[in-house]
Amino acid sequence: MKHLLTFLKYALLLSISGALMWYAVRGQDLSRIGHYIRTANYFWLGLSLVVSTLGYLSRAYRWQMQLAASRTPAPFWQVYHAMMVGYLANLVLPRAGEVIRCSVLRRTSGVPVQVALGTVVTERVIDVLVLLGLLGATLLLDFNTFWSFFNDKLLGGKADTIARNPLPLLIAGIIALVLLAGVGYTLFRNLERLRQHALFGKVILFIEGLVAGILSIVKLENKAAFLFHTCFTWLVYYLMDYWAFFCFPETSGLGMKAALAVLTFGAFGMAAPVAGGIGPFHLLVQGILLAYGMSKETGIAYALVVHGAQTLLVVLLGGISFVAVAAADKGNVVDEAEALADEPLMTE
Repeated sequence: MKHLLTFLKYALLLSISGALMWYAVRGQDLSRIGHYIRTANYFWLGLSLVVSTLGYLSRAYRWQMQLAASRTPAPFWQVYHAMMVGYLANLVLPRAGEVIRCSVLRRTSGVPVQVALGTVVTERVIDVLVLLGLLGATLLLDFNTFWSFFNDKLLGGKADTIARNPLPLLIAGIIALVLLAGVGYTLFRNLERLRQHALFGKVILFIEGLVAGILSIVKLENKAAFLFHTCFTWLVYYLMDYWAFFCFPETSGLGMKAALAVLTFGAFGMAAPVAGGIGPFHLLVQGILLAYGMSKETGIAYALVVHGAQTLLVVLLGGISFVAVAAADKGNVVDEAEALADEPLMTE
């Protein structure tokens, strides 16, 4: 039964990706999109992939610093290989890659899964904070562009009408607050019953491991190096999106503010709980380029090239790391990792 539910979950997510991709290309000239992709200048994309590889190395080094601060040090290459195997898994098992890379690291370096997951959660918290900062910067730097697009394309030019009659929005907000308060009250009333459940103890144990990982950032010996690698990672993402503009004559005139917008909203697409961000990434990036005056065909061609190049790079580097891990560990890493991905709270 559990395997059937897992299959249905991933089938649903795959269907959502397919539906979003269909929506992104619906009613467009596919031959024109193909022409854009065939005639693109891939020199800039190749340059960005080289820098992107350095970004993965930097990200692995940052993770190694967190693990050392958690008193669970691990060799750099084992950390790197575990991370890349996790990224590879995310292409087919949405959101499972984080648990899988921690499982691989336990097999190769003996790092407890809870502690490794705690450091991964710390990574994600930092990434969310950076992303929110980028979102604020994007909207401030180019507010008029986004407001005009939002008003014209999404609100149908009715922003002034809504502003004059905010009552429906106010009612919706009140309903949402009441529902949230009801959920909180129900959980509080049943807290004692929850504590008696075996799963509750496992959740507490899991949270303790996460807290240990999150606190690792406070114990870092070299916080400046951690900050540098965090900034470098996001700089790499930015350069890849910016340099990819030069792949197409239509986007080559877009500036650095447009690249910042593509980075920000593209990252939201990649964070969606679908395999490899397929669908949400393409739709959001296409929408951003529409806001900057590009055609739908240009927008989807750009998104396909950027996403496809990154996917191929992850497949290549992740495949090499998978082989390296399999050669070093004769045990069945894959089966254990998949089991942990299905039941992340059951780790030791």
